Amino acid sequence: MLPVRRALVSVFDKAGLEELGSGLADLGVEIISTGGTARRLREHGVAVTAVSQVTGHPEILDGRVKSLHPRIFGGILADRRQPGHRAELERHAIPPIDLVAVNLYAFAAAASSPDATVDGTVEMIDIGGPGMVRAAAKNFANVAVVVDPGDYPVILETLRTEGGLSDRFRRELALKAFRHTRSYDAAIVDWLEGGASQAPADESGSLPASLRLELEQVLAPRYGENPHQGAAVYREVGGTGVLGGFRQLQGRELSWNNVLDADAARKLSALLDAPDDDPAVVIVKHNNPCGVGRGASLVEACERALACDPVSAFGSIIAVNRPFTAALAEALAKLFVEVIVAPSFAPDALVRLGRKKNLRLLECPPFSAVKGVCELRAVDGGFIAQHPDAAPEDPRRWTCPTRVEPDEAQVRALDFAWRVCRATKSNAIVVTNEHQTVGIGAGQMSRVDSCRIALDKARLEVAGTVAASDAFFPFRDGVDTLAEAGVAAIVQPGGSVRDDEVIAAADERGIAMLLTGRRHFKH
Repeated sequence: MLPVRRALVSVFDKAGLEELGSGLADLGVEIISTGGTARRLREHGVAVTAVSQVTGHPEILDGRVKSLHPRIFGGILADRRQPGHRAELERHAIPPIDLVAVNLYAFAAAASSPDATVDGTVEMIDIGGPGMVRAAAKNFANVAVVVDPGDYPVILETLRTEGGLSDRFRRELALKAFRHTRSYDAAIVDWLEGGASQAPADESGSLPASLRLELEQVLAPRYGENPHQGAAVYREVGGTGVLGGFRQLQGRELSWNNVLDADAARKLSALLDAPDDDPAVVIVKHNNPCGVGRGASLVEACERALACDPVSAFGSIIAVNRPFTAALAEALAKLFVEVIVAPSFAPDALVRLGRKKNLRLLECPPFSAVKGVCELRAVDGGFIAQHPDAAPEDPRRWTCPTRVEPDEAQVRALDFAWRVCRATKSNAIVVTNEHQTVGIGAGQMSRVDSCRIALDKARLEVAGTVAASDAFFPFRDGVDTLAEAGVAAIVQPGGSVRDDEVIAAADERGIAMLLTGRRHFKH
């Protein structure tokens, strides 16, 4: 056990500082500190020795140099198991430091600020802090290092009850410290490279020459896609968290498949949440929408979403783009649902949903593509990366090559179909009216087969509906198939060598067609 008699406390994040300082002082620990940390501790009646008193030299260069001194680093780095080290400390009158509580300047926050300047960001690159953290972590055999304010209570309690900190505990703290400095340095490298952190989310240009990932496990599902596969869910250190930093309000633990489907449902609900959009309900099964509806209320939107494919809705994941209401909870009372994703839940809705003890309720902030994020997918031996498909769509920019032009109601329906289509696995055909999906054909190898499936699954009236295709029609057969069933307008990217044939087919059938100029494959 390592007794703590002398501690160096110098923190940018002041959370828990008063409790740590008071607790150490009550244990008779001498506290050495710098600048703002020392002032804050003194304001709360904690006696502090300034680093400048220990070094015999004032802080200089606007605080750039204050702790970089042998009387500080000697006290941290001395290996007290070595007689020669102990003798040198005595010869130079350097008392050893037993505990280093340091966290670093908030560089990542400063670099990502809209008002950030180069000079201002450079000043947020900590030098002495990482030096002290790394020195203490290297010497974990003799020193305890703490970089996380969340660890202060357990450190104080351990010192009170056990009189010191164990070897194992110090090793765990050292590991956490090195992870902290690794993440910190990676953020600086990313900023200096001007790579992904400087690129708009929808940029089609080059990606960084190198990527550094630091992940920590946050969930351990019972298994992966299948029971014979182990699984884990990780969050990016320093990021907002999985699913935007969700809170699970009730229900069984999330499965690996639940997380994937909840992510798909949340992202599609965000596509339906423009300022003028109505409440929307998204029903997802196996990473594809099986019903999407919108209406004057969530209940009306839900009824419309369910009408598309009530069979597939069994055991689904549901996401909404408005606070979840008790009325919607009542409307879903008889449907078996695995997960519900919402920005918030009304208290009376939680009471009603609480009757289904296994139902997982996830409170998630609305999804929005983050500037500079790369999407990664694992392949054998590495990863493939891309910018997210976050490009905005404006129906006013779409072109009409057909003799018949869509009316305003059809344009609204085509816009709705296009948004749902971009969240559906390729090849994707989505048939809708203005308020709900009517039929969805997803993930087929042939586009005409996707057309047929979308029509075969339609339980609602197809005549007068519209359809969206996530990529161009390679042949006219898809247009013919949709038109024969009564589809009145189609939106698609265009760009096929047979565009003229496809457009001619629409003209022959007397239907309207809009070209977006952009495809939305989703593999």
